[in-house]
Amino acid sequence: MTAARPGGTRPPGLRLIRTNAELLVTPLIVVAGVVLLRANYNSADRSFADERALAWERNLRPQLEQHISLTLWSTILTVAIAVPLGILLTRASYRRLAGPVLAVATSGQAIPAFGLLVLAFAWLGSGPWTAIWALTFFTVLPVLRNTMVGLDQVSQPIIEAGRGMGLTRTQVLRQIELPLAVPIILAGVRTALVINVGMAALAYLIGGGGLGATISAGIQLSRDLVVITGAVMTALVALSIDWIAALIEKALRPRGL
Repeated sequence: MTAARPGGTRPPGLRLIRTNAELLVTPLIVVAGVVLLRANYNSADRSFADERALAWERNLRPQLEQHISLTLWSTILTVAIAVPLGILLTRASYRRLAGPVLAVATSGQAIPAFGLLVLAFAWLGSGPWTAIWALTFFTVLPVLRNTMVGLDQVSQPIIEAGRGMGLTRTQVLRQIELPLAVPIILAGVRTALVINVGMAALAYLIGGGGLGATISAGIQLSRDLVVITGAVMTALVALSIDWIAALIEKALRPRGL
């Protein structure tokens, strides 16, 4: 006969499900979205224009690959710029520059997304890399601010204890400050990823490709099926990328935080 668990402790499997509910629910939503999207396509009264706009090999797959590429490259550049800059601006010698730098980063999000893409086009011309640089500038702020907030929230006594143990400033940053700031920094990266997925839908306007081309084609042709397909695919990409980012965040989060 199995003994009762003391204090009503839940089984390990149940605790695992409860603590990872977000990671379990999102894939179910994505799978359900794909199934419903396919069912809607199969049951719809499709015209030749619909078939042409939603051709997988000709349009949807290349646009999906472009959309993911735009999102990932712009986020990589954002992290490569914002995290080192955030670290620099939290050092005592450079704190006086934090205000002006944050003002410039804030201007990236103060400008409407369409206007920012037009400015990038006027400066760099058309093409995917123009869209990538525009996306990067647009999402520097959340990663930069979260990096600074994450480092600033590390308790000063903890830093002083590390210095008292003989660690250099670089070692304190690498072994104490950054590990404790990782959860907040990664939250900013996840925000940048989701913003980039949405803004990448406008990249087609300057020759950047992406699923926005399908949405635009549906609007121009007045075909609801095409618009819905492009919009739902964009939403599913955002959910999928955010889920992958959540897995990475969980893996990189220091134990005990």
